[in-house]
Formats: sequence, C-alpha cells, structure tokens
Amino acid sequence: MGRTSVGMMPTSPERKPVIVLVRPQLGENIGKAARAMLNFGLTELRLVTPRDGWPNPSAGPAAAGADEVLEHAAVFETLADAVADCAHVYATTVRKRGVTKPVVTPEQAARAIHADAGRSALVFGPERSGLETEDVALARAILTVPINPDFASLNLAQAVILCAYEWSKQANLVQPTAEDLLPPAPQEELEGMLGQLEAMLDARNYFFPPARAEATRLTVRNMLTKPGWNHLEVRTMRGILSTLEKRAPKA
Repeated sequence: MGRTSVGMMPTSPERKPVIVLVRPQLGENIGKAARAMLNFGLTELRLVTPRDGWPNPSAGPAAAGADEVLEHAAVFETLADAVADCAHVYATTVRKRGVTKPVVTPEQAARAIHADAGRSALVFGPERSGLETEDVALARAILTVPINPDFASLNLAQAVILCAYEWSKQANLVQPTAEDLLPPAPQEELEGMLGQLEAMLDARNYFFPPARAEATRLTVRNMLTKPGWNHLEVRTMRGILSTLEKRAPKA
C-alpha cells in the first residue's frame, strides 16, 4: 500500500501516548512500528534493550519515511525507566498472565488517554513471546485487542497501528478536502443518451430475437441508469457513441 499524507491539528504532547517496545527483536519491526505511529500522528518511540542494539540499519527502510520517529527514539535499560514519567501505563497482551488488573480495549484506552491528565504509555512486548509477567506488573491496566481466540497472533506493527488508530480517532485528524460532485444529469439528457445507444444497437440487430427485445432494452436501461451520470458524463458518452456511429461500417 502506498503512503498517503494526512494532516493533523496540533495536539498537546501530554495527550499523545508514548510507544514503548520492550526487547524488540528485529530492526525491520521497529521500523514498521515507527511507520504505523507516524501514520496516526504519534512520534515518541522508546526502546527497552533492543536485541540487536540501536540504531539498527534495518529499521530505516522498513519505516518508509518515518525517519523522525527513529531519529528521536530513546533507549532504556529497563521498562521501569522507560515509563518513569508516565502516569498511565497500558500493557498490550492477549493474555492476562495471572496479573489482576483492569482490562481495556484499544478504544477504551484511547478515550482514557485523551481524558486523563498526565502522560500515557502503550507498552508492546517482543515479537515472539510478548510481555513477561514482570512487565505487565508495571502497568496500570492491560490492553487487549478483541481477536480470534483460535489464532491470537498479531505482529508488532499491527498491534501498534490498531492502538494508534484508535487514539487518532479523537485527535482532530484533518481529512482531505472533499471535492464537490456535479449533480445528476436531467432525465431528458439521460433519455437522449439512451435513445442514441438504442438506435445504434437497433441498426446492428442487437435486440434479437424479437421476443426478448423489450426485456433486453429494459436490462440495458437499468444498467445505464444505475451510475447516476452527471451532464458532463452524459455528453462524453454521447460523443463516444457518435464517434463509433460515424466509423461503423454501413450495413
């Protein structure tokens, strides 16, 4: 999928959650997570002891232009250090891991992040094993994505993009300007186009056999009245038909 640019209204840094990747294994996945973040206006990435060190040359190409996220990524020795300035910490996991904490969906977490004072962090575990019980114990709540229990496997970037998207829905995204559509053509113009087409088809014995002619005409009419042609489209189609009519061999 190609990249598209989406503008955002300024958002208070306190309302933007920090994305924390705990012991990420592959540079490519860090880059993909950064791309997912920037797609939805999140820019602060924190890494806890990435397996292959940091910076990682594999992250840049996978980020597909989200260089600012990678360039400002901070590295920490422990998860406790990474979330030390955050009042609200959400551990993303599909399992509760024996820890009794409130469980929320990405949508519920997003609402709380926008409503609560203080910084928030969304914490994601290693690709293969996810967060350990000790990691989850540091969180204020568990964030769980509703998912197929028979295949509860999200990759890192997918998990990040789900949470980032839910947060962005309440972050004043600026939608691309919608173009005004032309109104549908008057029925008279549409009838003229249909009449021209039917005359051309009649000349080529399209409506055959005679017993099926009316049903075929009705099918053609239904097919061509579905799109809701505007007057420019009708004029264009009539020009096409006129050109074909002029070039058609005489019967």
